[in-house]
Amino acid sequence: MKIVLPVAGNGIRLRPYTENLPKCLLPVAGKTILDWIVDDALFLNPSETIFITGYKASAVDDFLKQKPEWGAVRTVVQSNPQGLGEAISLALPYVNDDEPLLIILGDTLFEADLSILKNASENILYTFKVADPKRFGVAVTDKNGHIERLVEKPQEFVSDEAIVGIYYIKDVKALKEALNYLMQNDIRTKGEFQLTDALERMIQGGCKFRTAPVEKWLDCGLVETLLATNAHVLNRNATTESPVDGAEIIMPCHIGKNVVIKNSKVGPNVSVGDNCVIENSEVSDAILWNGVKVVNQKLADAVIHE
Repeated sequence: MKIVLPVAGNGIRLRPYTENLPKCLLPVAGKTILDWIVDDALFLNPSETIFITGYKASAVDDFLKQKPEWGAVRTVVQSNPQGLGEAISLALPYVNDDEPLLIILGDTLFEADLSILKNASENILYTFKVADPKRFGVAVTDKNGHIERLVEKPQEFVSDEAIVGIYYIKDVKALKEALNYLMQNDIRTKGEFQLTDALERMIQGGCKFRTAPVEKWLDCGLVETLLATNAHVLNRNATTESPVDGAEIIMPCHIGKNVVIKNSKVGPNVSVGDNCVIENSEVSDAILWNGVKVVNQKLADAVIHE
């Protein structure tokens, strides 16, 4: 199996935090978004993980040099972004037709059972049941659980299973052919080559797709949703790596390495990066990047960077 992670987006809605870093490298609960995604998939033993980069590509390159435990990695630059379909097409020359492919969007966190992919015999699209399907692309299934069609933002109810960004492809050759067809014939939706259009072409061509459930879909696209995701992940993974004598720590929190906290209250739902200093302050529901100094402040619902 190969894994492809598109991480080329510029994260405009998260500026100024994405002015110097791509969205996938923003910190959440003590690790980057990309750390959480890749670490959760490593048990699948991918032969290679391919990152589709673009905005701040060099930052991703530098980050990957610090990750030897991720095994074989490759970056492919999407220099002129023309949609997710085009992004995936850039990785396909490095994927053999007989090697399954797992595509995971690299800017959102999920809680889903990926272990089913070890013995999967069909293509699988992970979906999340939503209250308002009109806002999403959805999968329509038949009585046997196979996907009959994909519908983008249906105005009338056809399904509540939203496609959320995890795609397992067994029929790699068919995916290549579908994307090539779209691009050779300049078939675009909203001006871009869409992966969903290629998947729909595969389905109508006879490729079998099933859905699998996503238990939690954790958005990281806005400051408020990033903080909500940080709180949720901390509730499952709270850790402290620095002594916190003389401070009140209200869990869940992540306290990084070489952190100094004096005469302060920290928590709940606070992620403190490495080498931070917090003195005479109260911090709750916040993310502090590495090296941040907070003195004589009361912070809540905040992301603080250097």
